[in-house]
Amino acid sequence: MRGLTVKLACMSLVSAAVFGTLTPGQAADIPDYMKPISGNLPAPSAQDLATKNVLQLNISMFSLYENAGMAFRQNIMANHPIILALFSGAGGRMILYRPGQAPLDAPSVPKVYQVMKSLGHSTMAISEVVLPYVDKPDNKAWQAPMKAYVTENKNALDGIGVAEMPDEWRANSKSILENNIAFMEDCLAKGVIKMEAVEAFAKKQGPFLKLAVNWAASTQVKHWMSVLDEWKKQGLDFDKTYAASNTIYVARQNNVLFSVLAQYFGPEAINDRLMLIETVSFTTTPDDMLAGMVRIISDRSVGGLFFNSYHLMDYELMGGDARKTIISEMKARGKEPFLPPAVPFGSKQWPTLISGGSGPASLDDLK
Repeated sequence: MRGLTVKLACMSLVSAAVFGTLTPGQAADIPDYMKPISGNLPAPSAQDLATKNVLQLNISMFSLYENAGMAFRQNIMANHPIILALFSGAGGRMILYRPGQAPLDAPSVPKVYQVMKSLGHSTMAISEVVLPYVDKPDNKAWQAPMKAYVTENKNALDGIGVAEMPDEWRANSKSILENNIAFMEDCLAKGVIKMEAVEAFAKKQGPFLKLAVNWAASTQVKHWMSVLDEWKKQGLDFDKTYAASNTIYVARQNNVLFSVLAQYFGPEAINDRLMLIETVSFTTTPDDMLAGMVRIISDRSVGGLFFNSYHLMDYELMGGDARKTIISEMKARGKEPFLPPAVPFGSKQWPTLISGGSGPASLDDLK
């Protein structure tokens, strides 16, 4: 106890010195090692102090949220199965959490998915190497990485005959690699990257890449539907299950994992028990996904408690009033506001673009 008392006294002294509450007489008695951090700071104004105290409530809210979230998480997982569909370079990962049971990790997508995706990315990688240097004959910075990539493409081509894929896919896969190598060797031989050559290469590769994309997508979808079929046979009740898939901006439209899940959950579950959670990175940990899902579900109860609307908190709470202000402010400026239609809380619409516009909407639509 005595040691604790001394320690607290020292802490009080440091605090007093730092915040400038020592009297001039006390300041003269402080040790030399305290002088660099001591001083007489001006006391905050009454308004600044009062504002800080109010803002502290919001800071403390997040720790209270975190503590409550752990209890909510236990309660939800004790009563509902949960499926997390996580993006990965291997075609995704699905985890089934069942009340009172260990998490079940689904089998991975067959390796051929990654093979097709890698072949498609091989051509994209070449474009990343060449596009900054198109028609810049004096800049040779692209040559070293391209030479290395030629070697890697040749290594892949040497083994394409036995790589994991159906035999009927080999000719297309071989053509992708051969075209990659021919284009890069031509650029290296000429010592310059011409725009006409890049365009010709892209046009030539397009049909081969389209097939690789198709095969990768079909492999991925068939696998995950077979997984969900099996879970359903084992007794999983999708009407009582929550599920979430993560996505970055570019993958939210036609998101594969979410679209597959929707076939088993049905329209009424969308934006209710089936959620698409946007993130800023390709991969998200299961723990972070669970925390995000629990936060969404628990916030709904807050909306029901205070505003008699279970799905209110799924939306920007200030968005409605902000919308009214935008309208009035734009009219005050003599302009018409540009806003989307107001969507009812609890909308079952897909959480991606679903209407409007013209033009191609798939690779098959492109010429």
